[in-house]
Amino acid sequence: MSTDEAKAKLLAVASVCFGLAYVNIGVDHFTDTSWFEPIVPEVLGNPAFWVLLTGAMEIAIGVGLIVPALRRRAGMASAVFLVGVYWANLNMWANNIPLDGKTFPDHLHALRLLAQIGMIVLSIAILRTASPTR
Repeated sequence: MSTDEAKAKLLAVASVCFGLAYVNIGVDHFTDTSWFEPIVPEVLGNPAFWVLLTGAMEIAIGVGLIVPALRRRAGMASAVFLVGVYWANLNMWANNIPLDGKTFPDHLHALRLLAQIGMIVLSIAILRTASPTR
């Protein structure tokens, strides 16, 4: 097996795992909406709407990452989505918003930012290596 083939297989497995995580988190947005609501920036209004919308988007992206024919588009959607929703995490950090009654120290917020960047990089890698759809 060539290096490119090995990389493609590894990214295919990563796509499925990433997709399953997306679906799981998306479902959580519907089953525990109130947990996510505090970090929605106030300027957007109606936090429940945004939590449900992003949950639906996460489920769709997750399915797209799992299904090979949709993977390339889902990789792009994932990268764009992760950039957009980081606003909620930044809001939580900047305004010291608690989740489950706990606030988080700066180093954990910084780690969350690094994780977000890592997921964006993974999304772009999936986009670049997935087979183009017709």
